[in-house]
Amino acid sequence: MAPNEIYQYSIVTALLDGVAENGLPLTDLLKHGDHGLGTFRHLEGEMIVLDGIVYQMRSDGSVTAVDLPSASASKQTETAVAPFAMITHFQPAQSTQAVLSDKADLHSLVAFLLPEAHNVYLSFRIHGRFRSITVRTVGGQTKPHEGLTEVGAHQTSNTFEEDPPIEGTIFGFRSPAYMQNVSVAGDHLHFISADRRKGGHLLALVSDGEVTVEVAPAYKFHLELPAHDDEFNDAQLQGDSEAIAAVEG
Repeated sequence: MAPNEIYQYSIVTALLDGVAENGLPLTDLLKHGDHGLGTFRHLEGEMIVLDGIVYQMRSDGSVTAVDLPSASASKQTETAVAPFAMITHFQPAQSTQAVLSDKADLHSLVAFLLPEAHNVYLSFRIHGRFRSITVRTVGGQTKPHEGLTEVGAHQTSNTFEEDPPIEGTIFGFRSPAYMQNVSVAGDHLHFISADRRKGGHLLALVSDGEVTVEVAPAYKFHLELPAHDDEFNDAQLQGDSEAIAAVEG
């Protein structure tokens, strides 16, 4: 895929219906990009992909780089598949330094940097130091077919307010409103600290002075649906915009 084209596996509505038993091998996912986000089999934590490395951020607070099987391996490990993921070969089209007091500042800034890209997908990366970062991580399904809303009811939230301020990277996508239920409409962002020890799905932020904000539009979006997956085939997939907004923040 060319730079900034977005590849997505499955749809977010499938997660609402608890379709998380199977997924795309992460070795295949990385063929489509080097920056992205998603989740793991059975919704076991949050995924962020930076510079071609996949990190798993669990509800117990641990963060690990996923040890992917070799190309010759015949079987994927338990965590090495994604029931949902988005990825791109990220190449910033615009970059600036900015002070961010909250997520609303980030939303406005990205719109300012790319005013001609209101109705397309965007990908963006933010790096710097933060006076406060709030993230959440889901703990995984406790029973078969448990949906994202139910899993989200027992998620873990953490706020990092440290001295010195925490340094890290945020990466994610802005999906247009008309793609709700396929993707997460609006901003879907994950954070990981520079020491790769903390992270999760971003809920709130306050930067410590200026941070670097890089953004790129995506005019090509590739969607792959699960094949030969009975769980996906049997799901209702009717969508629920309010449920997605509630669980994705």
